[in-house]
Amino acid sequence: MKTYVIVKTHELALKGNNRPWFMRKLVANLRTATKGSGVERVWQGHMMVGLTLKDEEAWPEVRDRVQDCFGVAKFFKSYSAPTDLEQVKTALSGLLEGKSFDSFRITANRADKRFPVKSDQINRDMGQYVKDLTGARVDLTHPDLHIHLDVLAKEILIYFDEVRGYGGLPVGTSGLVTAMLSGGIDSPVAAWQLMKRGCQVQFVHFHSYPLVDMSSIEKVVDLTQHLTKFQYGSKLHLVPLGEIQKKIILSTPPAYRVIFYRRFMMRVTEELARRHKSMAILTGESCGQVASQTLENIAAIDAVVNMPVLRPLIGYNKEEIVDVARILGTYTTSIQPDQDCCSLFVPKHPETRSDLETVVRLESVLDVDELVKMALENTEVREFSSPVEAAIPA
Repeated sequence: MKTYVIVKTHELALKGNNRPWFMRKLVANLRTATKGSGVERVWQGHMMVGLTLKDEEAWPEVRDRVQDCFGVAKFFKSYSAPTDLEQVKTALSGLLEGKSFDSFRITANRADKRFPVKSDQINRDMGQYVKDLTGARVDLTHPDLHIHLDVLAKEILIYFDEVRGYGGLPVGTSGLVTAMLSGGIDSPVAAWQLMKRGCQVQFVHFHSYPLVDMSSIEKVVDLTQHLTKFQYGSKLHLVPLGEIQKKIILSTPPAYRVIFYRRFMMRVTEELARRHKSMAILTGESCGQVASQTLENIAAIDAVVNMPVLRPLIGYNKEEIVDVARILGTYTTSIQPDQDCCSLFVPKHPETRSDLETVVRLESVLDVDELVKMALENTEVREFSSPVEAAIPA
């Protein structure tokens, strides 16, 4: 009996005339995600996507990869039977053997309207058969087992309880954004949230090596590789900030150091974004969480760029962010100790209510253009793919 994975969407079903484009992108992403996992073919059906497995042993690996593909609301391991209801009953008899349930529901979907028996009649006939076979009762509201029958042109697909996906939109349907990836808990979650909305994300990490050790670089490399499994190809820009920090420390008041750090980071990130035709900057900031994230300081920092700055976590508290980090699998890496650039030479009493006029005046002693140029010239770029042989270029 042939084994399939049947993928159902939610948000994509609400699209209008551009729905076929979203579905084609989902099919392409599923092909990439499952490459080398035992999938023979990925194909598009009516409001669903099917994956044909080489054998049932491929299911565990395919399940994990499909679950991480944005745009997938739910999916099922499915079995193929001929378009004959008596043969479907025979197949069901074997598939139900060993399953323990007191109640069940049959849901038939007659995708091929030429099939002579209507969905309601299939539900009644198959329901009676399963009831007689197992002694279980019908429960349309809270069944222990939900049996699905999809009637296609050449076969009837049989599948049971669902596996939930993350939903959202297929990666690559909403453009490219550039994320500032610190190595902490917040920024990977912010990147993941934008991937879920269909964005491809490239990453920028600022480090102070060799003034500090390489621990923050090692962390963001691990985090980028992990996040790449959700978008299949990533670029990581490693930007040295140490020399800029030295100039800031020697020339500006201590209370404003972090604000100046962040303004330079924004300038460099914007330039990298523009070079790669990225449409927005992405950060993991949450309102009021640290000194640089007050509304006054956010405004002073954003003033140096001329593209949208997206902050999907702005209204989250730390506990909520941690919960998402645990779900997506970055929390354990993020909490490992490191020496990040913004912890270098941090003042005891940072400014929390800066005004832009004062910030611009104090920063005027720095050769901003030359420092930004120096950081860009010394930036290292690394590329990642997942699966390794199936990268999508950013």
